[in-house]
Amino acid sequence: MDPQVADYCTTCLSPRVETRCAANRGCRETTEVWAESPEFVAIRDRKMCGCPDGFVHGLVIPRQRITGVEDPKRPDGIWAFAWNEARRHIPEEPAIALAVNPALARSQNQLHVHIIRLRDNARAAFPSAATAHVQDLSAVWSKASLLARARRLSDYGVLVARDPRGDFLVVVGDTSPEHDYSLERCAPVAGATSRRPTPPVPAE
Repeated sequence: MDPQVADYCTTCLSPRVETRCAANRGCRETTEVWAESPEFVAIRDRKMCGCPDGFVHGLVIPRQRITGVEDPKRPDGIWAFAWNEARRHIPEEPAIALAVNPALARSQNQLHVHIIRLRDNARAAFPSAATAHVQDLSAVWSKASLLARARRLSDYGVLVARDPRGDFLVVVGDTSPEHDYSLERCAPVAGATSRRPTPPVPAE
């Protein structure tokens, strides 16, 4: 994340797109930072590489080492940070989904919130999962824990979406909410290898 460190270009496997060492690298070999704060960073997911304009898949990651949904250090503020960033990339709020996968369905043992679009039919499947409403995004983790305990889930994923009534809907299940409810991947555009970087912005 810090291109000012010594030997950045030789030690960083995926340098930031605005640095000189990213000039000859493709989309999958670079990091496009969308927003930063002292606690979190939002970046483009590699699943966006080769996709048409309009497809969105981002990640929000804490700067602190936090393994995932099971970590007691999981930060309450990550949901509001992710939602604010999602609104910059997905103007239609009813289409926004934020998702954290369970431990058995994730690729990295570092907490990351997916910024993605809901599938058109996703809401019809919500009643089969454990759901609850929150007014404040800082309550997502505590509400998700209660839902998981009620369903006796030791490992679970969390999805957050806007409810038509104006608050937020928290959905908990034992499978990947990214896979179950979202447009997580696109149909790649033939010959596309990179995307135009989105200028980073300071966090609100």
